Amino acid sequence: MKAGRKASGGRYKKPKKRKLTGRQGQTRIVKLGEKKTKLLSGRGTTKKLVSFHGNEANIMVNGKAKKAGIKNVLETPANHFLARQNILVKGSIIETELGKARITNRPSQEGMIQAVIVE
Repeated sequence: MKAGRKASGGRYKKPKKRKLTGRQGQTRIVKLGEKKTKLLSGRGTTKKLVSFHGNEANIMVNGKAKKAGIKNVLETPANHFLARQNILVKGSIIETELGKARITNRPSQEGMIQAVIVE
């Protein structure tokens, strides 16, 4: 048998090298507060608007979108410690001027907060 070959004659694939693009990015935490966003440049010519703080949400009410201020984070099913710190993540239940709402997007990735009313 030749070196680096299987018994069948097929070759073993070498593991991929570590590359700079394979690194994990820094986690962004979106907190309740005065709106703060940043435009990041991605690979190629892409741009991404990311949030760091937010105090307004676009809320869907009966098929219509309305903008409302966020008062508080009531609960976060993923991790109850996030609600205590007023961190906005997907699935969080927030208290707004229009009532309780659930965040439907990922604010750390999009630069805005989308939500739907919860009865």
